[in-house]
Amino acid sequence: MQRLTPGYLLLAFALAAGPAAAIAADQPTKTIKTVTAKDTPLDGKVMFHEYCAVCHGENAQGNGPAADALKKAPADLTQISRKNSGKFPEIRVMRVIKGDDELAAHGNRAMPVWGTIFRSLSSKEGSDLRVNALLKYIEGFQAK
Repeated sequence: MQRLTPGYLLLAFALAAGPAAAIAADQPTKTIKTVTAKDTPLDGKVMFHEYCAVCHGENAQGNGPAADALKKAPADLTQISRKNSGKFPEIRVMRVIKGDDELAAHGNRAMPVWGTIFRSLSSKEGSDLRVNALLKYIEGFQAK
């Protein structure tokens, strides 16, 4: 019986694997990008749909898929200006988003404190940019 030396085994492997490697090299590679919380863009619309729409709804009228599970219905965010004599209360809304002001309607923190979450994603400056982008998006869809 003849023994195969390690050199012959290596040569046999290289000859067998070579064409397979060449075929694989010709195939285009697919890159799958996953989005993590740290990748969240500073785009108010994207952030609204990612963080707020589950309760407030895609149209911001308080009819999101989780709304029925809450003790109190989420606010219709399109009516904020109308309920404030036609002026958007920017500072008040910013303080609610950040969690600096509580709303009676939110009870015991039913609404997540997004400011805390945004701060965990980036620096204070990044957090402020996120809150401001979300604030401007909400201001932009106010009912006239």
